[in-house]
Amino acid sequence: MQPLLSVQNLRAHFATRDGVVRAVDGLSFDVCAGQTLAIVGESGCGKSVTSLSILRLLDEPPAKLAGDILFDGRNLIDLDEAAMRQLRGNQISMVFQEPMTSLNPLLTVGRQLAEPFVLHQGLGYAQARARAVEMLSLVGIALPEQRMREYPHQLSGGMCQRVMIAIAIACNPKILVADEPTTALDVTIQAQILDLMRGLQARIGSAIILITHDLGVVAEMAQRVVVMYAGRKVEDASVAEIFENPRHPYTRGLLGAIPKLGSSADESTLHRRLTEIRGAVPSLIAPQEGCSFAGRCPMVRDVCRRVAPALREVAAGHDSACHLAKELGPMQ
Repeated sequence: MQPLLSVQNLRAHFATRDGVVRAVDGLSFDVCAGQTLAIVGESGCGKSVTSLSILRLLDEPPAKLAGDILFDGRNLIDLDEAAMRQLRGNQISMVFQEPMTSLNPLLTVGRQLAEPFVLHQGLGYAQARARAVEMLSLVGIALPEQRMREYPHQLSGGMCQRVMIAIAIACNPKILVADEPTTALDVTIQAQILDLMRGLQARIGSAIILITHDLGVVAEMAQRVVVMYAGRKVEDASVAEIFENPRHPYTRGLLGAIPKLGSSADESTLHRRLTEIRGAVPSLIAPQEGCSFAGRCPMVRDVCRRVAPALREVAAGHDSACHLAKELGPMQ
């Protein structure tokens, strides 16, 4: 299947007083129409910078982007700001991590929701406002006419997230980038937001790039997973492969840190601690010799400290950047 978006050797580096921060360093992945691709990893691994790079929302400078972001026959890296403004919110949209701070506190919900229809579809304000009311109803917000007149601070976090999704899908984008869309929401609202995104994807057929650290959300939403560590891709496989047969120690550490329902009822596991990934992510400024995960890896060998492992296929459709990938068995 022809990918809808193809990211090839993406690099997002930032010039700082201390040196160049390699926030994203050689990342590649494809996403097809109707597919949900999850990008996972702990804080600081480069997930959010990747999403902002795709939409060209990083300030350049201090950021410097390189590589290829191929969409609809064009390389987004080469487009000027005017061309990107035509794409953002129209063909590629984003749901930001913090809905309470992403919405403009000085503008009503209706004003912000009508804007994409005015900018990208050329509608008059009355028509745009009518479409905005429809979108609020679509995302499950009661009393949409009343909410149109309200400001973000008058809404709950869950409602603000729904408004953000409504704005993002207003123009039926081909790609929806969702950066931690359920962070800071209670579990009931999380489930509602995920159901909403699934329903909307089925309705308009868009691809979703889901940025998250929550592997429970990944299992529920995605078909394919990219695991990032220290700005690089360390594993890439289907959801089933990642959960059943992870081929990188970092991925195994992430999976081992998930609490398992019912485990406390078993005497043999009553006092068992969750898996801990000891240490911290290495500096993204200093050049790394060998594997970037070597300092935290429980399986580290001498070769890991000396030679950086190449990303290679270890099974059909399953890539891993680990010298020991073929020695790793299924998760217990």
